[in-house]
Amino acid sequence: MKKIVLGTMITAAALMAATFAPCAGCHGADGSKKALGKSQVIKGWDVAKTTAALKGYKDGSYGGAMKGVMKGQVARLSDADIADLAGQISKF
Repeated sequence: MKKIVLGTMITAAALMAATFAPCAGCHGADGSKKALGKSQVIKGWDVAKTTAALKGYKDGSYGGAMKGVMKGQVARLSDADIADLAGQISKF
């Protein structure tokens, strides 16, 4: 029973964390695509660069052609979600 409860708690925590899955549709599974043919390739970005970009998209201070699209994508993300995504992207 303890294993089931612990497994459920771990799964719930993983589902609550921000994941790259919604990003993969435009950026590719490993961040190697230019989103809609217009964005930078994000594969290889470090945590600081990704964090700055995501926070900038969120507050409107960053972005080029994809600024409007990305603002909507990051609006729901908390600082913890942004940190999680930045960590994931840095490992590509």
